[in-house]
Amino acid sequence: MEYKLTYNKYTEALKEGKFLGLKCNQCGAYTVPPKKVCMECSSEDMEVVELSGKGKLQTFTVLRVPPEGFEAPYIVAMVETKEGPWVTGNLVGVDPDKATMNLMGREVKVGAKAVPGDKFSGGDMMALTFSLVG
Repeated sequence: MEYKLTYNKYTEALKEGKFLGLKCNQCGAYTVPPKKVCMECSSEDMEVVELSGKGKLQTFTVLRVPPEGFEAPYIVAMVETKEGPWVTGNLVGVDPDKATMNLMGREVKVGAKAVPGDKFSGGDMMALTFSLVG
């Protein structure tokens, strides 16, 4: 049993501007972030694919009391990717104090940014970001 896409390969791709996921050869569903088995049918028969990096903002919240090491306010959003899976990240380019429900359903582009580690993590990591399109 081997991982088709490890977390390290996934984050290295994000650093290079690539948004990778896994496509199931059994049911055709996409899985992101990387997992051992398909999120839909639990098959291990998956292949690494580059995703479109497009999606729709489904929900968000403004964080005003951040975890240690972060500065508030900022927006955490959930996006449904064009390929299907929902992913979580930071909505950038939008003033958190002006974020309203009119953001719901907006088209976004997926990106990434480096996030420094803290005393609770295993070190520096990459976080997904979303930018409004149009």
